Amino acid sequence: MAFDSLTEKLQNIFKNLRSKGRLTEDDVKEALKEIKRALLAADVNFKVVKGFIKNVQERAVGQDVMNGLNPGQMVIKIVNEELVKLMGSETTEIKLQPGSAVTVIMMAGLQGAGKTTTTAKLAGKYKLKGKKPLLAACDVYRPAAIKQLQVNGEKQGVDVFSMGDSHKPADIAKAAVLHAQKNGCNIVILDTAGRLHIDEDMMAELQEIKEAVEVHQTILVIDAMTGQDAVNVAADFNDKIGIDGVIVTKLDGDTRGGAALSVKAVTGKPILYAGMGEKLSDLEQFYPDRMASRILGMGDVLTLIEKAEAEIDEAKAIEMSRKLKKAQFDFEDYLESTKQMKNMGGLGNIMNMMPGLGGMGKMKGLDDEQAAQAEKNMARMEAMIYSMTLEERRNPDLLNPSRKHRIARGAGVDISEVNRMVKQFNEMKKMMKMMGKGGKKGKFRLPF
Repeated sequence: MAFDSLTEKLQNIFKNLRSKGRLTEDDVKEALKEIKRALLAADVNFKVVKGFIKNVQERAVGQDVMNGLNPGQMVIKIVNEELVKLMGSETTEIKLQPGSAVTVIMMAGLQGAGKTTTTAKLAGKYKLKGKKPLLAACDVYRPAAIKQLQVNGEKQGVDVFSMGDSHKPADIAKAAVLHAQKNGCNIVILDTAGRLHIDEDMMAELQEIKEAVEVHQTILVIDAMTGQDAVNVAADFNDKIGIDGVIVTKLDGDTRGGAALSVKAVTGKPILYAGMGEKLSDLEQFYPDRMASRILGMGDVLTLIEKAEAEIDEAKAIEMSRKLKKAQFDFEDYLESTKQMKNMGGLGNIMNMMPGLGGMGKMKGLDDEQAAQAEKNMARMEAMIYSMTLEERRNPDLLNPSRKHRIARGAGVDISEVNRMVKQFNEMKKMMKMMGKGGKKGKFRLPF
């Protein structure tokens, strides 16, 4: 996640605070200096950091905190509450028109922010909620922009309205709204053109669209990887055309994430969604309290549960649980579990949502090269399993030396790697058997 580095730094600061029985005012001030450095390193806007530290300090050095039973935890609680406040306190929805009236949403942003993909992701969200969205291809300048929207719209099962690249975007928007009214669509999402940087022509074109049709919501898409530039872009768009909310993309990437912490304070406009991956389903509703929990390494169990409910087949999960308890887990089940884990964003994403594991999503303790190697090792294990026959995957006891040699050749690995994988798998099964039986004094009983 974007905040891995910040999370790790904050956890170290809080660990030091918790280790002290009582806190002096100097202890708190020193901790806040460290927090300030961590936030600035994460590319959070300087003025935002200054206000944030001031608010925390005013609350943290009060008598109730300093004389409390656990002042270290009280300071952490205050930091959490101020982070939530910084990002908007409440979750904000895109406001739709009542009844069957058509809602027009205009998507804006610079080139490269992921606007066209995000537009399709948003349409998919509305379709799942029972709405009938229509995507309108208003980017007539970028080569393949219309085709990209059509391909993504087809994947989402959403209609795309296009008039090619020879009409003015305002005319396309107008015709798209008429098409929606005639065909029972209740949401029109306009995918407008971006530029490499803000210019007067782009702003004039967006204003022209707003004059041609009644735009109910103007949503700005910003790229988290551009840091403070993204916040400056948001401020400029808001000043020149007015925006109603922001979608931050690439928050799953190796970026500092300061844009997500700054944009609400700088523009006054809420973050509506966060792009957390390249798949068309990787668009999460933005919950300030959940994001603050993730940043502080407290996890985000609610989002994890929601992702699991959306991505995991319940019947398969129950069957997997039964097999684990009876130590009947085989290589087929392993492949199924890795597939479901990938659907939820991968192990790193899951770890970031688990309480106490925040900041470990990049395999804590490993540098980028080692982390990449670990990912390769997982892929090699999958290659070995795919080199087995279905019968072998379902019954690992069949794996005699000659079969292992064949599997090694098929996966392009040394026989020692196959032997090691099978040994680890058998050891895991033994452990599962112990846990299923409760172990000694029930110490390892599975929570199923």
